[in-house]
Amino acid sequence: MRRLPEPRLTGLGAGLFASAAMLLFGCLDLLLFDGSPLVYGLLFLPVSALTALWVRAADLVTAPISVPIAFAVGVIPVSGGEGGVGGHTMAVVTALAVQAGWLYGGTLVAGVITCVRKVRVMGRRGRAAGPRRPG
Repeated sequence: MRRLPEPRLTGLGAGLFASAAMLLFGCLDLLLFDGSPLVYGLLFLPVSALTALWVRAADLVTAPISVPIAFAVGVIPVSGGEGGVGGHTMAVVTALAVQAGWLYGGTLVAGVITCVRKVRVMGRRGRAAGPRRPG
């Protein structure tokens, strides 16, 4: 079985990756599925998982923070809205409220993956340090 690439994204890089991917998926969802919230939400889950898997161990805390920001960036084309900046802003806020389940789910996926990765990193460091001597 082929392994995924090693985590190499910095915290900023992971945030930019997730934001760019969600903006692209939001535009594709608008073009192909007329802005379907289901399609957008389903595409958000793997982006959340990949962001959490590809961020460096030193920047693990940034993945669950950057993923909701990426969701908000990508929802802009999907939300619709009319009537200038105010109308678009209200459409984005409404879309974020209506799709909160997807937002929480993707954030939970990223949080669980980063917690598991952090525990594994701490275990490796503990084994590398060796046993402690009493005294």
